[in-house]
Formats: sequence, C-alpha cells, structure tokens
Amino acid sequence: MEHEQRLAALAVVRVLDGATLPVALAAVDDAAPTRGHTLVQELAYGTLRMWGRLAALVQALASKPISEPTLSALVAVALYQLDYTRAPAFAVVDRAVEAAALVARPQAKALVNAMLRRYLREREALNAQVSAASPVARWSYPRWWIGRVEADHPGHWQAILAAGNARPPLTLRANRRVIARDALRDRFRVEAIDTAPVGEDGLVVVEPRPVTTLPGYEDGAFSVQDAGAQFAAPLLGATDGMRVLDACAAPGGKATHIAECADVELTALDRDAARLPRIAENFDRLRLAGPRIHIAQGDAAAAGDWWDGVAFDRILADVPCTASGIVRRHPDGKWIRRKSDLAAFAEQQQRILAGLWPVLAGGGKLLYVTCSVFAAENELQIKDFLKAHPEALRESISFPTDIPREGGQLLPSANATGHNQDGFFYALLSKTAA
Repeated sequence: MEHEQRLAALAVVRVLDGATLPVALAAVDDAAPTRGHTLVQELAYGTLRMWGRLAALVQALASKPISEPTLSALVAVALYQLDYTRAPAFAVVDRAVEAAALVARPQAKALVNAMLRRYLREREALNAQVSAASPVARWSYPRWWIGRVEADHPGHWQAILAAGNARPPLTLRANRRVIARDALRDRFRVEAIDTAPVGEDGLVVVEPRPVTTLPGYEDGAFSVQDAGAQFAAPLLGATDGMRVLDACAAPGGKATHIAECADVELTALDRDAARLPRIAENFDRLRLAGPRIHIAQGDAAAAGDWWDGVAFDRILADVPCTASGIVRRHPDGKWIRRKSDLAAFAEQQQRILAGLWPVLAGGGKLLYVTCSVFAAENELQIKDFLKAHPEALRESISFPTDIPREGGQLLPSANATGHNQDGFFYALLSKTAA
C-alpha cells in the first residue's frame, strides 16, 4: 500500500503546482507503471476532494511546519484513507510510515507515525478545531470560491459546496438508436448489475465499475454522461433535416446525443485539433458516423475561419468555463483555478456568443451551456448578451419538478436525491426571423 500512497501524494503535489489531475496521474504512472493504478487514482481524487480539511489537519498535527510538500501530501493521503475508506487503520498508518522514508528521509518515519497515531486518538477534537478555525477547512474549497458561491446562491450555497465534495455517480445515457433505456437496464440486470433510471435516457450504475467492462459498451449501446448534461440535446430541440452546430464539441458527448435524437446535418467543431480524434471515436463506437456528420477544427469565436456561409438552424454553445459545477468529478479544479480565471472565462464566453450569433439562422435557436455555478459565467452573461442583441429572445425552459435548480441553473445534487446531477446552466436563445 505504501507504493500507492506515495504515488498518490506525488500526484497531489503536482496538482497543487498547477497540473491537472489526469496529467499528474499520467506522470506518476510513467514513473512507476502498472501497480495499483485504481487505488492511486482513488486516493489522489479523494485527497484533493477534501484537501482543505486534510491540509489543515496536517498543519494542526505537525509540531512545526513540514518543509517537504510530498511528505505533507502523504500524511493527507493517509488521513483520507482513515476517514473515507475501509482500509484498516493499522495498515494505513504502518504503510504510510514506510512510504515516508521513500518520499522524504528515514527520520520522517517517526514524525508520520506520531502524527497519524495522534489523529486516531484525537480525531473528533481535531476535526472540530480545524473546521471552526477556517471555512477552507470546513468546506474544502478556496476562500474566494466559497464567497462566490455564497454570494451567487445565498439560499443554497452550503448544499452546493457539500454536493461538490461527494463522490459522483456513474451515469450512463442509453443510445436510443441502438437500444431503449429499459432494455439496456434489463441487459445489465441479467449480468447482476444494478441500475436506477434517471431522466429520459439515463441509468445510474449503483456500484460503479470500469465502463468498458459493462455489457453493450463495444456495441455502442451507451455513453457516459451526467444526468444534468443529458438535458442539452432535448432542450436544443433539433429535428430531422436541420443543420446543427455543436460549437465546442469535444469530447463529443452532447454532439452524439444530438445525432441520437434526430437525423440532422451536424457539424462538431472544436478549437483544439488534438481533441478531434476523440470526437470521431465516440461517433464511431456509437454507430453514428456518416456523411451528414462533420468534425472540424475551428474557433467558435472566429466563424470567418471555418464557416461556409450557410446558417445553422440550431447551435449548441457548450462554452469553456471554470467547471465549478462538476468539481465532484474533477476536484483538482478547486485548487487549480484562481479568482482571476472567472473574469477570463467570462470574456471568452462573451466572444464565443458574439461570434456564433451571426451564423444562426433567423428563427433559429442557440442553447448556451456551462458546467459552472458562478453567475458571472451564466445568468449575468446572458443578461448582458440580451441587452446587446434586441433581436435575441430568451425562451422558457421546463425541467421536471424534482430537479433542484434556480431558473436555468441546475444545482449540484446530493447522492441521496432521485435526480443526481452536476451543476449545469442552460439558456435557450431564439433569433427573430429577418
């Protein structure tokens, strides 16, 4: 276990230095491949999800500041195991003590042993102490993030933060062109895989497992997609024969859903050419590729570089954002993002909206989407756009009554809720016909 603890600590330190967690995990895998990949991933994700509290506990347990970042991260990984996994406490402590000599120095073994054993003796008091001392430790988010969520959602901010610290569900979207949702559920049941329906096409796998091992994966029977994201294609309302643009398409989850829902001429556009093969792979696996599907590289904010001059009936603008609504899936985002990033993303979103609006046909509709809970990227962005474009009308959006939301803002859900979703924002804009 000390091998996995050590690699998880190394990955956490890389994230705190600015790397995304997938990049950090790939780097430690390259350095020490094959062994314990699943456990390393679990420990790194979990430690970052609760980093604010764990880091405060490390500081409280140390008699003086620890100079080696990897050693601090190792103790945090062990604390995560003690509180959030079923690993026996004696094994966690013993293995972390051995790992300390590998990440720091032999003398660090005594320090780590003393810190972890003290935590086991004083766990309740120490947690109360750090939670009372700092909101960062209480909520495990940066202070600016907590303040932003509280200001934007005064009635729900605590629930939003708590939901972002939960383990995300494994949610699938049945490919209706291959198999109906209920038939897919029956297929899983034959293999003793328990699922729960969510939305029109969704299934939550009760006990998550690698998706490639699920029956139907190779046949294109389903995609992995959060329940909140599964609203995009139905809200866009594309019908057979329409010309449709997914302007920020990678990795292709929403684009493939559009193609599953209607026989359209679809352009899946993305600025990053390196991500286009992933879009193509998803269309191929889902049996959706064909002459009416076009995958192209281009900047949605600069249509003159890629647009052929024929207007689109529908545009999906799933714009780049802080991803503040999906931190339960990407906990590294909490610690990589900076307060200044919010303004930078808002400016980019404004440019994309302005660039896409001219390529929308009169009478057409544009669906603006983010996976953010910050108003500057969502409601305020749409209000500013409507002021600048009198020919744009905001359409009413209907969601099922059990969906936690504030207008077009879907609120991240706790795991106990029936519609377990991430925090997405939707605004449907129609363009007055010329």
